[in-house]
Amino acid sequence: MPETHSAGIDQGVPVDLIGFLQAIPDGRYRRGVRYPQWFLLLVAVLGILSDCRSSRDLEAFAKRHREALNQALDLDFKRWPSDATFLYLFNKAHLQEFGEVLQVWMTGQIPGGADGLDQLVCDGKTLRGSAVETEDGKHRFVAQVTVYARALGVALAQKSYDTHESSERAALKELLSTMKLDGVLIQADALHTTRDFFAGASTRVPTSP
Repeated sequence: MPETHSAGIDQGVPVDLIGFLQAIPDGRYRRGVRYPQWFLLLVAVLGILSDCRSSRDLEAFAKRHREALNQALDLDFKRWPSDATFLYLFNKAHLQEFGEVLQVWMTGQIPGGADGLDQLVCDGKTLRGSAVETEDGKHRFVAQVTVYARALGVALAQKSYDTHESSERAALKELLSTMKLDGVLIQADALHTTRDFFAGASTRVPTSP
C-alpha cells in the first residue's frame, strides 16, 4: 500500500525547503522505491527553476548534477532518477498536500511571514493545447488560476480545473479560502469583483472594497 506517513509541519518555526518537502506524505508504493520522495521533489523544483519542461528534462538535469547533489546533500546515489521515476512520482504524489506545504514555505520567505503578505494578485490562464470541441459545438479546456504574492513576485498557490466541470470563480474562491486574508489587498479580474463572490469565498475575506 502507498505510504502516507507525514512528519508534520510546525508553522511557527522557520524550516528550510527540504524540511517541508520531507513533511509531504509519500503516495508511492514502497516496493521498488529507490529514491526518497523529498529528493525527487527537490530535483523537480530545482529543475523547473532551471527551465526543465518535461520528465526527460528532469532526468537530464539529475544526471548532470548528480555529483553536486550528492555532495551538497550528503548522499551517495550511484545513478540518477529516470524520466519514468518522475512520471510515477507525479502520478502518485499528494498534490494538494504539496501545494499547501509549498504555500507555507513561500509565505515564510516574506519578511514578517503572513503578516507581511499585504497584497495578492490573482490571474487565470488557459493551458495551451488543452482546448477541444464538444458535441454541442462549444469548447472545453483546462485552465489554471494562480495567486501571486506581490512581496515575493512568485506564485503562492494555484489550481487547475476543467471548464466543463468548474470555473475560474470557483477555483479562486477555493484557493482564497485556504489563506488568512485580514487586511490583504486582493487584485483580480472584474468577474470576481462582486460582493457575492467575496461573501462566499471565506469568512476571513473582507466584503468591502
